[in-house]
Amino acid sequence: MRTVFANVVIAVCVVILPGCARAAAPPEAGGGPLIGAWHSKIVFSNGPLADMKGLQFLYAYNSGGTMTESSNYDEAANSSPPAYGIWKQIDARTFATKYMFFTTRTPAPGDGATNGNDWWPDGHGIITEKITLSADGQSYASTITLNLFDRGGAPIASHGEGIGAGMRIGF
Repeated sequence: MRTVFANVVIAVCVVILPGCARAAAPPEAGGGPLIGAWHSKIVFSNGPLADMKGLQFLYAYNSGGTMTESSNYDEAANSSPPAYGIWKQIDARTFATKYMFFTTRTPAPGDGATNGNDWWPDGHGIITEKITLSADGQSYASTITLNLFDRGGAPIASHGEGIGAGMRIGF
């Protein structure tokens, strides 16, 4: 009787337990060691962001390949709101990101009533970043490219290149 009961328990476990397990996400789907919150110091060597001293980004990399970025300049006059984008794992310690943000401008006389604090839509920017994670997974180095587009989506000649140094946010 014990043998029959043990065999039934084993059979139930073999059938039910595999269905309870979650499959690991493949690297290209956004699984892996980049998931979490990060703080990065950014320096652009050229372009419109080259004069931003002390530029810092906060990132949230989500499982599934989406991400959000916010900078310490998000609340500055005529700055950009947070950026939203995607990321993927290239190999064990290399990742690619692409994120988009809106750009703004001061209102022109024909734009309608303003209250003196308004910023009007002016286009968007796309940042691509190549990240190389450290061996311990707690820091990274990156190269960044900024491309800007007008309200119609046409590229603007101004672009920028920079580097980043990120640290994982943890307890």
